Amino acid sequence: MDCLRLISLSLLCVSLAGCIHQAKQEKSGEEVGLPEWALGEFIRPKDKNPVITPNPASSFDCPMRKKPVGWEESDTFNPAAVVKDGKICVLYRAEDNSATGIGMRTSRIGLAESIDGVTMERHSTPVMFPAEDNAKEFEWPGGCEDPRVAMTEDGLYVMMYTGWNRKVPRLCVATSRDLLTWEKHGPAFAKAYDGRFRDMACKSGAIVTKIVDGKQVIAKVNGKYLMYWGEHMVAVATSDDLINWTPVLNDQNELLGLIYPREGYFDSALTECGPPAIITDEGILLLYNGKNQTDERRDPRFNAGTYSAGQVLFDINDPYKVIARLDVPFFQPTADFEKSGQYVDGTVFLEGLVFFQGKWFLYYGCADSKVGVAIYTPASKSQSVS
Repeated sequence: MDCLRLISLSLLCVSLAGCIHQAKQEKSGEEVGLPEWALGEFIRPKDKNPVITPNPASSFDCPMRKKPVGWEESDTFNPAAVVKDGKICVLYRAEDNSATGIGMRTSRIGLAESIDGVTMERHSTPVMFPAEDNAKEFEWPGGCEDPRVAMTEDGLYVMMYTGWNRKVPRLCVATSRDLLTWEKHGPAFAKAYDGRFRDMACKSGAIVTKIVDGKQVIAKVNGKYLMYWGEHMVAVATSDDLINWTPVLNDQNELLGLIYPREGYFDSALTECGPPAIITDEGILLLYNGKNQTDERRDPRFNAGTYSAGQVLFDINDPYKVIARLDVPFFQPTADFEKSGQYVDGTVFLEGLVFFQGKWFLYYGCADSKVGVAIYTPASKSQSVS
């Protein structure tokens, strides 16, 4: 009888352990902890978000519309971030109220500055916008969307953004020394392979960076600048000058895909590149935005259509090789303004990541409507400096 009880007790313990393991697997990375190679945990500052919201009072003399417009009247979201002159500078996408529907308004890029990463001082007019310039073909009437910005060691800021003419979204390049005046260089892939990819729909460029003496700067990998990009897969491109980029192709002479959406996971619909990638002690770390499917292919643990955030680690010696990838999101919509907004299914959309005063500040779009921030304080120097 005692033996039977012992066996029954053992089986019960095994069963309970399995249930506990399954329950842990069903939680997000925010709840169960992260592997050593991943960045985080990112904590939202209490009662501070959203840090940037629409401002109907802002007016701008628009060279496209030939009249004043409320350039950030409707939505402010999807922010890039860099450090300049001892401040965090956030470059965010702002939409006017010229139409209804996602992608139907005109987007411009605004600038906000912060000495603590949370309290923002905003410029009254946009710093990037559709104008009578060499980018008119690519930006009228939809504008400039979804910036990611990184800085070279000599202080050149490189912006990868989407030029949206309401026909084809193109990944475009602009550069600046002061974040106020930008030189537009057109589509990133315009010259590669005799223009083969000039008119390809493409978005979301995350240039590889590293930490040097506490400062985040653009880095070369195997002698070239490297950028992960794409939304339906994570692709990769290289450059010698940060302006003209060449997509990497596979043996079939097609775009090389490094990771793809996974059926049954939080990123079952899209794997869209987030902020500039970071070289760490473990490899090259890319944060990306995973969209959940809306049909039977979705991850049932998360709402249909929701955008949550993942991480993937690439080999520093072979930057096209995946070493590890999170199976659950490390960051997902929790606040009401993240769960619903202009994008009704909920979004935390990462585009800005900066190392500032020993901490990592992560800036993200909230349901295509507002800007939020979350902060990670590394426990050791090895977690903050490559």
